[in-house]
Amino acid sequence: MARFSKIQVLNAMASTGMVPVFYNKDVELAKNVVKACYEGGVRAFEFTNRGDFAQEVFAELVKWAAKECPDMILGIGSIVDPATAAMYIQLGANFIVGPLFNPEIAKVCNRRLIPYTPGCGSVSEIGFAQEVGCDLCKVFPAGNVGGPSFVKNVKAPMPWSMLMVTGGVEPTKDNLTAWIKAGVTCVGMGSNLFPKDVVAANDWAWVTAKCKEAFGYIEEARK
Repeated sequence: MARFSKIQVLNAMASTGMVPVFYNKDVELAKNVVKACYEGGVRAFEFTNRGDFAQEVFAELVKWAAKECPDMILGIGSIVDPATAAMYIQLGANFIVGPLFNPEIAKVCNRRLIPYTPGCGSVSEIGFAQEVGCDLCKVFPAGNVGGPSFVKNVKAPMPWSMLMVTGGVEPTKDNLTAWIKAGVTCVGMGSNLFPKDVVAANDWAWVTAKCKEAFGYIEEARK
């Protein structure tokens, strides 16, 4: 069962402005990444369902985080069907994210008041997702569907839209400023926060510092 309410989850995503996206089959390595992000100010973290037995890694991560990172909200990403969403909700996922929009997933999540953030690549998809109760929609792949200008042009006629962008997001001042100024609620960031060489070297201080740096750019852009 989820430890955090739907409102708490959405508030954490919106207030911090960044959700790291990560997967690794090694649970101990994943714990180190979550801890490094937590110390860097992250409060919503998306673990992705991308490998064999990912659910086992996630289940252990959720139990560990409840004790070691008590304010960290863990969710699951790369979810494309309702059965998988239901399984992860049972394992303690606080939110569900997908690369695509599946209205059947929305039904499963709405029954438990779990936020569902579907991947949308068009204005119509965003509209359809909002119709079935998706408060926060993911523009994906954000860098390919039009970048910051896409977000800005969606928000013009639909200013109520809460959008998270994933794909084409970098922890740099120029990149984050462009997304924030365009009107995103938050950004999702993966490989650029966790370069392979940094992870291989177990340089968790680098990850913590990079998270703090990114939050600084987001805060500055919001002023």
